[in-house]
Amino acid sequence: MDVTITNIRKEFGQFPALYDLSLDIRSGELIALLGPSGSGKTTLLRLIAGLEQPTAGKIFFGEEDASEKSVQERHIGFVFQHYALFRHMTVAENIAFGLKVRPKANRPPAHEIRKRVSDLLDMVHLTGLEKRYPAQLSGGQRQRVALARAMAIEPTVLLLDEPFGALDAKVRKELRRWLKEFHDRTGHTTFFVTHDQEEALELADRVVVMSQGKVEQVGTADDVYDTPNSPFVFSFIGESSHVPVTVRDKMVLFQGEPIGTTENGEGPGELFFRPQDVVVTTDSQSLYGKVTACRRLAGTRIAEIDVANNGHEPYHLEIEVPLDAPVAVGADIRFRPTRWKLFGQ
Repeated sequence: MDVTITNIRKEFGQFPALYDLSLDIRSGELIALLGPSGSGKTTLLRLIAGLEQPTAGKIFFGEEDASEKSVQERHIGFVFQHYALFRHMTVAENIAFGLKVRPKANRPPAHEIRKRVSDLLDMVHLTGLEKRYPAQLSGGQRQRVALARAMAIEPTVLLLDEPFGALDAKVRKELRRWLKEFHDRTGHTTFFVTHDQEEALELADRVVVMSQGKVEQVGTADDVYDTPNSPFVFSFIGESSHVPVTVRDKMVLFQGEPIGTTENGEGPGELFFRPQDVVVTTDSQSLYGKVTACRRLAGTRIAEIDVANNGHEPYHLEIEVPLDAPVAVGADIRFRPTRWKLFGQ
């Protein structure tokens, strides 16, 4: 099911939570809504579900305007962070719940419900646990029951709100892999909210990066990591450092000294780069600083460097260097970004 969000705005009293937001989602896509707390991710999810009504704008499921439809009419599957399972019901009863409470005219026969529950138990790898209660399951198993319950009603769109946020790191990683496989098998249009960039980059077909109620960028994992389109996206996705520079006659100048060349722009700007995209050098056209800390990272080292700032607080940068690089604490070092992006001020 295609989902089209057109000029959505949501205000709570005088507080604007979403500003004129538009998205086009293709049928079968797995979409991550990624951003810090307060960016509007969960508000957008609740608007898609019908749990909130927009102040302005429309949401279409296919060609149909779903904006005024109720939650039940939208036929949404919703999975919450804390499972929201019925504690007094068994695993099988939890999964079957959405089918059993349908009006009699739309309710499948009992044998069909049993078959649907059995198929879903197999899909989420919980066959044999159908008679257990939620308290008898691990966190990862409970979340899989919650997903099976959401899928039982054969939803138009599947929505997941921080689905792995309450789980420990190891279980979270296992469930991420499992969810990707599950999505590939079922093909539902799926939105999941997360503040975990690793989770978003690993799972999603496309990532919607949000900040302060607006969409900063929409793209694949490669798009948002390799070609971020704003200082926010560059800073939020992955590790990064930045320093103020000036571009003059195609030369990039830091504190008046050249550190590279560019074909883009003139005047002041911010130069952003990743820790791994640097080379240690003796060339004078480079950044210069003092190593303040150093730590091992697998087959490389991370060096923390203070770069002088004309009498003000130094710029604190991090770079990734080979194990044999001269980065002892207290040592002076020169380095130059090999890949960077300039944003004008």
